[in-house]
Amino acid sequence: MTTPTTSNAPTQADGVIDWLTNGTRDERFIDNIFAQMCIRLQQAGIPLKRATLHVQINHPQWLGARMIWSEGMTGAEIARVDYDVRERPEYIGSPASEIIEGATELRENLEQDPSLGRKHAIYGEMRAGGLTDYVAWPLYHTLGKQHVVTFATDRPGGFDDSHITALKKLLPVLALVSEIRVKNRLARTLLETYVGSHAGELILAGATRRGTGTTVRAAIMICDLRDFTKISDNWPRDDVIDLLNDYFDAMSEPIARHGGEILKFIGDGLLAIFPLQHPDACADLLHAVTEARQAMTALNERNSGTGRAPLNYGIGVHVGDVMYGNIGSSSRLDFTVIGPAVNMASRLEALTKQLGRPVLLSRDFAELVQPKFELERVGQHAVRGFSDPIELFAYHG
Repeated sequence: MTTPTTSNAPTQADGVIDWLTNGTRDERFIDNIFAQMCIRLQQAGIPLKRATLHVQINHPQWLGARMIWSEGMTGAEIARVDYDVRERPEYIGSPASEIIEGATELRENLEQDPSLGRKHAIYGEMRAGGLTDYVAWPLYHTLGKQHVVTFATDRPGGFDDSHITALKKLLPVLALVSEIRVKNRLARTLLETYVGSHAGELILAGATRRGTGTTVRAAIMICDLRDFTKISDNWPRDDVIDLLNDYFDAMSEPIARHGGEILKFIGDGLLAIFPLQHPDACADLLHAVTEARQAMTALNERNSGTGRAPLNYGIGVHVGDVMYGNIGSSSRLDFTVIGPAVNMASRLEALTKQLGRPVLLSRDFAELVQPKFELERVGQHAVRGFSDPIELFAYHG
């Protein structure tokens, strides 16, 4: 199996290259493009049996993704790749690791005696699957970003020279097409990560002008950790970061699960909304609070095993109209909510410590969830910044 020098002569991939260049403009997802490309290569006479595309995304929870296509599939199977993959046996010494570390091509004759070839479990798996030849190349994106594409066949004798020439010829176009989709996905991921999924969609759709926004009616939830200054002053930095991450996981995951949107983390606090365009938004908020409290109880039990004091917190909940949009300086914007309703939720959160109730609800909110939820009336209380006393309710979840 020898690899020839690529020529400018027409190849079996020319029609696929034209399709990649001109026929994929309306397809957002690279996995769909990759699967369709493999099918078209087969139709052009290249005996593909299996192909993979490995891309680095740098999502907060995972490093990248691996797309796998096999003969007979109409789409590609996607598997997430964790950040610790480089420490795992399935990666160390693998074709992907060799390419990422600088190899410009890997070719493996899977028909030869295994003792004569490269030693890695993936080669044994491919042989067991009846594959005869395997090739891997880097896909170069701008600014030094490097990804990996692989092709395999079960054709006796493996790929011939014309097949390799055709596959190599489409690599630059595949790199361009994949880079656009990967960067689109990265932009979407970054926006979802830092401003939330709904705000991210609005920003991608063009809602970027300062001062623009809409008025929405929403249930507002503000949560804050108690005694954080004392903790941060006395604990090692890494322990403080781990604590905050565990605390935010406990609070945030139920909010996302029940349809809320976290708009920002403020030190050791968070601001979330549940838009009332969803009829069960207020109930969803309380379900999220219930699950968050259960998660905090479990977290405190785990922490007590290491001698750490329990974490205390306060949650204030109100409902009302808020302005939802872009606020900030001419060069730095924040996509958030503002208005008296947000201020009220913040004041209620502050009162939780004074009144000894971890979760306080305004009467306006309580009226929307009673009698479905059991609430404790805690009377009328003065709220800083508001002229009249506010009737408050506690929720014990």
